[in-house]
Amino acid sequence: KTNTAMLDVYSTINSVSQNFSLPSAPPLPPPSSPPTVSRYELQKRRDWNTFGQYLRNHKPPLILSRCSGANILEFLKYLDQFGKTKVHNCNCPFFGDPHPPAPCNCPLKQAWGSLDALIGRLRAAFEENGGRTETNPFGARAVRLYLKEVRDTQAKARGIAYEKKKRRNIKQRISTNICD
Repeated sequence: KTNTAMLDVYSTINSVSQNFSLPSAPPLPPPSSPPTVSRYELQKRRDWNTFGQYLRNHKPPLILSRCSGANILEFLKYLDQFGKTKVHNCNCPFFGDPHPPAPCNCPLKQAWGSLDALIGRLRAAFEENGGRTETNPFGARAVRLYLKEVRDTQAKARGIAYEKKKRRNIKQRISTNICD
C-alpha cells in the first residue's frame, strides 16, 4: 500500500508540473557576433603588425620608443622591393612618357599613393597604441618631405604633372552650377 501511495503522489506531482508552468527566466538573446571591423581597421592592424615585425627583424632590433623619422624612411625604402609601380630613371629613354612603348629595366617601387596611405594608417595606429602625437615618428618632417619627393619624382618619371587641386569657394561653385 505504501508503494502505491508513493506512486500516486509521484504521478500527481508529475501531472501538476506538466499542467502548470513555473515562471522561467527570460530567454537569453542569441550570442552576439563579434563587431564587424572595417576594411580600413583591418589594413591598419596588418600594417602595424608588419611594422612591428620589421622592428623585430631589424639588425640590431629596434624598439618603437626609440624610432625616429630616419627609421621610418628606412622602412619605406625597404618596402620598395615589394613595389609594383615602374619608376623610370632619368637616363631611361621612356623617362617622362606616361605610356612607354616597350619594357625597360627601371625598378619597380611602391606607388606614392600607397606610401601616403600607409603612413596615415601607421600614424593613427601609433597613437591608438599609446603613442603621443608630438612623438609620432610617422609624422616627422623628414617623412613628410620624403613622401613629397617620392610624389614629385614619380610624377616626373611618368610625365604626369602633379598639381594640388585648388579649393574653390562656395560662391564660385554655386555660380558655376547655375551657369551649367
